[in-house]
Amino acid sequence: MYPDTTGHAPAVRAVEVHHPTPIPPAAVPIAAPLVPVQPGHVPAVASVVLPDGRVVTGYAIEPAKPEPVAAKPAVSRAAVNVALGGVGFLAICGGLLLLTTFIAALTALITQLIILAAVIFGGWIAVQVFTASGRKGGTTVNIRRAVIKRNHFHG
Repeated sequence: MYPDTTGHAPAVRAVEVHHPTPIPPAAVPIAAPLVPVQPGHVPAVASVVLPDGRVVTGYAIEPAKPEPVAAKPAVSRAAVNVALGGVGFLAICGGLLLLTTFIAALTALITQLIILAAVIFGGWIAVQVFTASGRKGGTTVNIRRAVIKRNHFHG
């Protein structure tokens, strides 16, 4: 309970206390006791004289030899050729598939461009035809006069 320090009448506030939950220790299995093993033969003691005159004595340690690597079985030449031939065949099939897809897409593009040009040109012709009949001020040809001029009848 803490007192109110704001200068007002003391008020009582409830305080909640949290206690941590202990974690139980992990169970460690009891291992068999370690028993020292004596080597089958006692190695010879070696002494080395250092350049400054000190003598170091100890057991000679043979370097650990790596285990022999098992020989890999030889791969036959025919198996390699068959595998490479299969890879080449798949590459050619994939290339031909891509090529035919490209040709089909190019054909569709050219077809659409031709249709677009026909629509634009046809629209331009339609605009020319429909706007010429509605205009008053276009060139008028007097056919009777032209026929007379053609036949050389001047009057």
